[in-house]
Amino acid sequence: MSHLLAQQVSQDIKWEVIIVDNASTDKTPVVAESLWPRNPPVPLRIIHEPKLGLSYARYSGVEAAKYEIVSFVDDDNWVCPEWVQATSEIMRGNPDVGACGGMSEAACEEAPPWWFGDYAGDYAVGFQGEGAGDITFTRGYLWGAGLSIRKSAWRHLQRVGFKSLLVGRRGKSLSSGEDSEICFALRLAGWRLWYDERLNLRHYIPSNRLKWSYLRRLHRGFGASTVGLEPYSEHLLTPDSDPGRPFRRTWQWKAAGTLKLLLRQLQDVRLVDGLGEGSPQILKLEWTWGRFLEFLKRRNGYNEGLFAVSELKKSFKVRGDSSCLEVTKPA
Repeated sequence: MSHLLAQQVSQDIKWEVIIVDNASTDKTPVVAESLWPRNPPVPLRIIHEPKLGLSYARYSGVEAAKYEIVSFVDDDNWVCPEWVQATSEIMRGNPDVGACGGMSEAACEEAPPWWFGDYAGDYAVGFQGEGAGDITFTRGYLWGAGLSIRKSAWRHLQRVGFKSLLVGRRGKSLSSGEDSEICFALRLAGWRLWYDERLNLRHYIPSNRLKWSYLRRLHRGFGASTVGLEPYSEHLLTPDSDPGRPFRRTWQWKAAGTLKLLLRQLQDVRLVDGLGEGSPQILKLEWTWGRFLEFLKRRNGYNEGLFAVSELKKSFKVRGDSSCLEVTKPA
């Protein structure tokens, strides 16, 4: 919270700090209020969201926000003093940008393991682009850590019936992908994504997250999230004109392909001796295993998700080939 209090913001920018108490058991509201000064430079509000899940917390925060730009700053994100000022300037200067994000550095509780540098991006650490600018059709998504969205873009999604297929992390669950889902939905609606290194934060990583077992579980969660995100990527990246495409988008086709990949990876792992900590093959196997298990869970819902995203796409003013997603600018 000290990093929020240290923000250097010009007087013409009105802002606030909202803490979402998402069914916490650690007295979050009491602690937050005790740390906030009596005469703060910015007002603090605490709201409560009883449904456990990162997406539920963020949705409540967006709806409660008074102002047009909303930044998601997690409790382990230490934002730079220019964060609010830079975010405001970026969004004001680019009215067609629906979301923006920046770069992050790791602030590890203990010395990171030797393999950390190879997988830093899995911890939302590093750069999200080669330089400041539009990443809508290059990277195509932004990390949730430090993600800032335009509330009018969010309302645009709500007006046409957007409902998240993912809920994000709940308790000890390492499910993910809800941030990418928002980015994909914004892209379907014609909004742009922006990256700027002026938006920099330090991402605190406790020692328990620097264990190989944690990274394996994290990759399993990544694999699971692809199942919920796939309806979006199908409509964003593949043309609808392919006559065989509708069937190849179905649960049956995707689940069978994932099982085939899983069996092949299991065979490859058996053939390689000495695979252990730091092995990319192990992480790929975890990813595929998580994806396969999620397909089993979504047997009765995957095709419905495809239909929902298809209807969402029809609701937006989209023109042209979906492989390049040429869109009209949002009102």
